[in-house]
Formats: sequence, structure tokens, C-alpha cells
Amino acid sequence: MATPAKGPAEGPCSTPPEGPEVHPVDQKLHPSRLVPAALQHIAAMYAGVVTPPLIIGQAVRLDTAGQTRLIAASLLIAGVATLLQTLGVKGFVGNRLPFVNAASSAGIAPMLAIAETNATGDQLPAIYGAVMVAGFFCLAIGPFFGKLLRFFPPLVTGVVITLIGVTLMPVPVAWAQGGDRTAADFGNMKYLALAAFTLVVILLIQRFGRGFVKQVALLLGLLTGALAAIPFGMADFGALGSAPVAALPTPFAFGAPEFQPAAIVSLCLVTLVLMTESSAGMLAIGEICERETDGRTITRGLRTDGIATLLGPVFGGFPTSAFAQNVGVVSLTKVRSRYVVAAAGGALLVLGVFPVLGAVVSTVPMPVLGGAGIVLFGSIAVSGIRTLSEAGLDDSSNIILVAVSLGAGIIPLAAPTFYADFPAWAQTVLGSGISAGALVAVSLNLFFHHLGTRGGASAPALKSS
Repeated sequence: MATPAKGPAEGPCSTPPEGPEVHPVDQKLHPSRLVPAALQHIAAMYAGVVTPPLIIGQAVRLDTAGQTRLIAASLLIAGVATLLQTLGVKGFVGNRLPFVNAASSAGIAPMLAIAETNATGDQLPAIYGAVMVAGFFCLAIGPFFGKLLRFFPPLVTGVVITLIGVTLMPVPVAWAQGGDRTAADFGNMKYLALAAFTLVVILLIQRFGRGFVKQVALLLGLLTGALAAIPFGMADFGALGSAPVAALPTPFAFGAPEFQPAAIVSLCLVTLVLMTESSAGMLAIGEICERETDGRTITRGLRTDGIATLLGPVFGGFPTSAFAQNVGVVSLTKVRSRYVVAAAGGALLVLGVFPVLGAVVSTVPMPVLGGAGIVLFGSIAVSGIRTLSEAGLDDSSNIILVAVSLGAGIIPLAAPTFYADFPAWAQTVLGSGISAGALVAVSLNLFFHHLGTRGGASAPALKSS
């Protein structure tokens, strides 16, 4: 755990103090420094914030107006959650660190499984009912979660994060082929060429870009790909004319939530993993900022996750958790003021109440999203592999645990009809590679490292890096 700083850190990249007693986390920077730093956080998080509504909206076949509402709701909830986390209500909610909270990609696969087992019209209500219960679950166990962390070492979380990237890869691949599997021109070379062009642009910017340009390679690739699609008639801007300029999300616009036991179990499993990742992120940001991150700080942070996840579905939001990429931004820039991240959260909130901005995102052609999505979801899998590298894979038991868990998680991807004859509740839980892999990883971790051992000869504990 991090220890309290005795004074602001020194160095050419450090944030100079505005007063001798002001910790870098609590500094209120001049707008000339605050605004550029906040923009970097927005650039790092934006693609991740809009990814869940884009994927879920496509899966349940929402029209452009519905897709726009989902994106606006995701931005709004991310803004509120980030403001609550950074500013907080002292002693109750918010870790008061430069910490970003938004819709997590980890929930996408189980939500897709829920959508597949429900009829049109019941898909989003079933998803939102499960998300709301998962939020309540997070609130209920948050104060005691520190005692459960030993059951979620890097061995388990690494498997789950890897599966998130792997099991979501068919999504950008379908986008690269045009997005609509029922269309006659699905897989046409013009779509594949546009996706490849977008991917190449991102790679070139990543290779030759410097500083801020390199950090926003994904967004610049999306913009370049969208502009390239216009001359070929592959961009549809009709949504911009019909989207309202400003509007608050309507409560339960997609129907009243439905509470299905199997869907709830699936998302509660994922919530445990999200809580583990949030806890690790808080430990990491505490070390970077040289501010102690104790059990009470983590509890307040997880309480923010729970509130945002519980209330998010009212307006169209999804499971909320930490954004690791923004922890990286703080580490890279050495700008540790929580007010910078609060400003970024405020900007997201403003974006959320202007649906026309969400409509801009929804006009990006599917092949362009496909090219960028390969990078985005591939990088998630790489994060999981990096976590597994800390998990002690020189031990044969750990190798078996990872092998079987990954295998269980890939079954729904390799054989989509494998669970077709199982009960509906089992199809929902096991049909998501993430849920299935998490369930097997936790069970095998208990079997190998806890049951029948003295003091729990467990795998390496949760780490903050």
C-alpha cells in the first residue's frame, strides 16, 4: 500500500505546488494547465465509454435514435460517476483521487448472452434488471470486499481480462464486414478495405506520432476512416438532423427492468471481477500519487461503482468500473490533481446532455469501428496476458487452472450451440465466455490454493500495478 507523501514530488514533469501544504492530488490548477490535461483523459477514455452502448445497441437492433440515447446515457453516467469519485462526499462516497469511472467492457459479453436468450423487446429490460441487482450486490459486499480479494489473485483476474478481449473479438470482425449479417453485401471487399485502412492509420500514428497525438491514435484513426468513407457513400449523416441538440435521458426509455435469476448471477460474477480491478486501480493510483489508499478509501470507491451501476440503468447505463487507461495517463503525465479528472468528468456529463454529439459517434461507419475495435479489444486481451505474467505460471497447478479456465471461456466462441440443450439459466451463465471462465477460475483457485491448505497456499495476491 502507498504511504502518505511528506511533500510534493520533485522533478521536471511534476505538478508544482500552489501552496506549501497542498498535496498534488488536491491542487487546483490554472485553466491553462487544467484544460489540456483534462482533454488527455477524455481522449484516453472516450472510445471505451461509447463502446458498450455501440455493441449492445447493435446486438438488440436499436434504430439510430435508440443508439444515440444509449451513447448519451453512457456519457452522462460516466460523467456523474467520475465527478462523484473525484470530489466525493467525505466519509461516504468517492475515493477523492484522480480516478475515472465509466461503463466497463467486461460486462459486454454477459449482456450479449442475456440479449440472445430473450425475445426482442425484453432484451434491454432483462439486461438492465440484472445490472441494477449487480449494482446493489456491489454496494452490499463493498465494505467486506477486502476479505474476498484473496480469492481473486492475478491468476483469476488475468484469465477474465484475457477472455474479455478474446470473446469480444467477433464483434469488431463483424463490424469490419459491414455490421449487418443479414445484408446481401455483408463481407464485401469495400467494407474490408475501409476497416483495413482505419487499422493502418492507427498503426502509423502509433508508430510515428509523438506525445498527445500518439495518445489519441484511436480517435484520429476513427476520424480519418470516417472521412475516407464519405466519398464512397458509406457514411450516413441522417441521424444528425433528427437528433435533439440537448435533452436529458428519459428514465426507463427502453422499458421497465426485468429481473431474471440467471442473468443476475451472470452479471454478479462479472461484478466481482470489476470490483477486483477497481481495487487494484485504486492501489495503483494511490502509489502514483503518493497518497495512502486504505480499506476505507477502497470501500468509498467501490460504493461509487455500486451507486453508478445501480442507478445507471434508470437512464440507460451499464455496469460501471475503473478505467485503467486513465491510471496510465496520470502515471505518464505526472499531473496528479483530482480536479483535472473532475473536469474531464464534467465534460462527459455535458456531452451526455447533448444527444447530437452521441449521434455524431453513431454516424461512424461500422467498418471504421471494426478496424479500431480490433486494436481496442486486442489491447484488452494483452492486459490480461500481462496480468497473468504476474501469476506464477511456473507452477503446474496454476498452468492447469489457466488452461481449463480459458478453455471453458472459449467454448461459447468456438461452438456457439454447445449449450443449446442446457436449461435457459445455464445458457445465460455459461453462454458468456467471461462468466464461464470466471466461474471456473474462481472454483479451481479454491480447489488448488484454499481447500485443505493451511493458511491458504494461495496464488500471488492482488497487485496494484
